[in-house]
Amino acid sequence: MDASIVAGAGRLDRNRLRARWRIDLGGSAPGGRRSNGRAVLDGHMRGLMAPHPTDTSSSERHMVKPWFNGRIPQAPRVVDLAQEGFPLIGARVDVIDNTPVPTLVYGRRLHIISLSAIPDEGRGPAARRSINGYNVVSWRENGVSYWAVSDLGVGELETFAQLFRKAPTG
Repeated sequence: MDASIVAGAGRLDRNRLRARWRIDLGGSAPGGRRSNGRAVLDGHMRGLMAPHPTDTSSSERHMVKPWFNGRIPQAPRVVDLAQEGFPLIGARVDVIDNTPVPTLVYGRRLHIISLSAIPDEGRGPAARRSINGYNVVSWRENGVSYWAVSDLGVGELETFAQLFRKAPTG
């Protein structure tokens, strides 16, 4: 290898390069992992780019919940919000921090809402935020962190989250 290249490489500020790399990935959680919000948004965008935003399409919660059997350790809570204007479209499996997680897909007029249920590791408070023009609402419930993402207005997405939280589990 050329000696001038090797000599120049020794002058690189590796800490600055690492910090820049994390910024380019859209932010990282401690330990270099992507934040859950960013990872959920990535899954939502993959769903929007696919021919169908779901791996299984059904508006029947009794069809969607069993579909997860054998795909993930535990099926998520699935609620019917069609009467409130948020019909269930189906579901898919996303990968967050190398872990397969269930994602329920709901609709609102022409908008798609991805709701990922991530085993709660106690990271980060429940919140709402905007990432690259998409709104994200998160909350914790019974050992699960729920992350809803959509291009819906934040008020409508918050309404969806409140309805989901209040819905009976039966």
